Amino acid sequence: MLTFDLNAKMSKKQVQSKKNKYSVLLPTYNEKENLPLIIWLLVKHFEESGCDYEIIVIDDNSPDGTLDVAKQLQRLYGEDKIVLRPRKAKLGLGTAYIHGIKNATGNFIFIMDADLSHHPKFIPEFIKLQEENNYDIVSGTRYALGGGVYGWDLRRKIISRGANFLAQVLLRPGASDLTGSFRLYRKSVLEGLMSRCVSKGYVFQMEMIVRAREMGCTIGEVPITFVDRVYGESKLGGTEIVSYAKGLLYLFATT
Repeated sequence: MLTFDLNAKMSKKQVQSKKNKYSVLLPTYNEKENLPLIIWLLVKHFEESGCDYEIIVIDDNSPDGTLDVAKQLQRLYGEDKIVLRPRKAKLGLGTAYIHGIKNATGNFIFIMDADLSHHPKFIPEFIKLQEENNYDIVSGTRYALGGGVYGWDLRRKIISRGANFLAQVLLRPGASDLTGSFRLYRKSVLEGLMSRCVSKGYVFQMEMIVRAREMGCTIGEVPITFVDRVYGESKLGGTEIVSYAKGLLYLFATT
């Protein structure tokens, strides 16, 4: 009798987790080495948490065969869990999310990188924090206590810290990591933000948080460890740094 009562008792938070469905938007470009591992880790942590989920792979016509690998993974895990929504060309991060949202069936959406920089082990923490506080957005942060960056040289760390500090001073966003791209959004909130954001590339993530503040969204943060990619080449270069500076000035002038 005691065993029955313990098994039958379910907390309100557990019930809420069962009702929610989480869609992971995974934009890819030349990620064939990383994709099998990131998918395996996502499936592992979602299955262990008992949450309903789907992983939407948005490949931008990768020449390295990323889409072929994704098709193999879909056969392995099932079409209900691995959803393929490829595009014909490399069209940018913001439009990839718009494309993914249109195909998402979850009421909450995770965005993250496919290059293993963001570890899916943090996903249960995102879900727990959102449920406990009913946040509209939960953002992973490298700059709060418990967070960090691994695999970067001193120059890149200084550039990242400096860029984030400058954005904090100019924009006062109420979040400690503006350029991070590991976040959990309420789907309706993400749709509203996407209709307001005009930036592309790395500035896009920064604008999302700034616009969220303007909309009065509630934002929570989970400290995460960011690990530089093991396979493939980083897509951050001089062009992206210049675009970041221009985007920061634009947001400062318009918000």
